[in-house]
Order: sequence, then structure tokens, then C-alpha cells
Amino acid sequence: MKVKHILTIFILGLICTVLGALFKVMHWPLAPELLSGGTFLQVIAGILGIWKIYTTEEFKKFLNK
Repeated sequence: MKVKHILTIFILGLICTVLGALFKVMHWPLAPELLSGGTFLQVIAGILGIWKIYTTEEFKKFLNK
């Protein structure tokens, strides 16, 4: 998976979280679902980002210096 895909997932999660917070403040329906979905997307993007960094060959060379 490319880094741009991971960043896209993270940005979508961020947008969902912000919209969920707005919905929560305005007392509109679907606020908890948006907050949960956005947080879930951010966590998945974080895990994928850490996995991408850990499996990159240049990162392993950097750690061995």
C-alpha cells in the first residue's frame, strides 16, 4: 500500500471525526457513528503507517547505524 493511500484514509477519518463533533454539538442524528467511524479510520491509517515505516528497507538501515 502506498503512503498516499494511507494519508487518504487518515484524512477521511479526520473529516468524519470533525463532522461527528459538529453533529454532536448541534445535536443532530448519526453523531456517534461518525465519531466512531472517523476514529476507526484514523486508527487503521496509523497502524498501516507504522507497518509501512517498519517494513521499509531504508528504515531498517537507519536503525542499524
